[in-house]
Amino acid sequence: MDKWKTNSTVTEFLFLGLSSEPETQLILFVLFLFFYLLTVAGNVIIITVIRIEPRLQTPMYFFLTNLSFLDICYTSTNVPQMLSNIGGRRKTIPFSSCATQMYFSLAFGMIECVLLGVMAYDRYVAICHPLHYTVIMDRNTCVHLAAVSWFTSFLSSMVINALTLSLPFCGPNVLNHFFCEVPSVLRLACTDTSLTELVVFVFSIVIVFVPFLLIVVSYARILLSVLRMHSASGRHKALSTCASHLTVVALFYGTAIFMYMRPQSKSSRAGGKVIAVFYTVVTPMLNPLIYSLRNQDVKRALKRALVEQRV
Repeated sequence: MDKWKTNSTVTEFLFLGLSSEPETQLILFVLFLFFYLLTVAGNVIIITVIRIEPRLQTPMYFFLTNLSFLDICYTSTNVPQMLSNIGGRRKTIPFSSCATQMYFSLAFGMIECVLLGVMAYDRYVAICHPLHYTVIMDRNTCVHLAAVSWFTSFLSSMVINALTLSLPFCGPNVLNHFFCEVPSVLRLACTDTSLTELVVFVFSIVIVFVPFLLIVVSYARILLSVLRMHSASGRHKALSTCASHLTVVALFYGTAIFMYMRPQSKSSRAGGKVIAVFYTVVTPMLNPLIYSLRNQDVKRALKRALVEQRV
């Protein structure tokens, strides 16, 4: 990563964080540590239950396993650094470490956008074309869709970060944030960033809006299909399988669109940090809770696993 420093005199960045008050910092440290441990534990449980439960070996839960693993990676990219800054005296990060964190954080966020779109398409096929579901969403198709989600997101993040880090950073080096994120780092570049901002916006359209459009179209088709069902129980069952996914989509996309799909100059910096807390800390923690509490299959699998442990 040292090659990105050729145009820069800045060797490290200083985080302002969420608060400078010691009492507030202590509360935030305990709160974020609890959230992080709950995120890792909850997603590990989801992955384990899906792997050991034969009835959950379906495309829907294959993608949910990907999502749970992704949430562990995503939150682990940011929260440990955040805790270190809150608990330590020096709230700094080397330039190369900032570049690495920015790359993986952006990549994991993009993967989640694409995965949520793929999961919506899976629900569309399951509900609107149930007789062809196993043929359309076979094992190879699921693996390829997941692989495309990861590959395209890592590639897109590489392009955005290459453009961002090639800009000159000659001071100041104070980041009004709690982790390295493209919009906050761009503000510190000592040159015109309009071209880079345009590239970020275009990639946001492709990686964020296109999967979101797929989600909207998929659920519009699902709703039309459900309305044509004559059985009330059939309608309830079809909608209940989508409830967890829709809740996660609303949480993640609501915050991601607010942060990345609007011009940087119009965004509130303080508000941006609060929004960032939601999609980097809160949403990964809530995902396993949402899928375990609102999904009957997962709840039954958890109960069976607990009963078997007692026996």
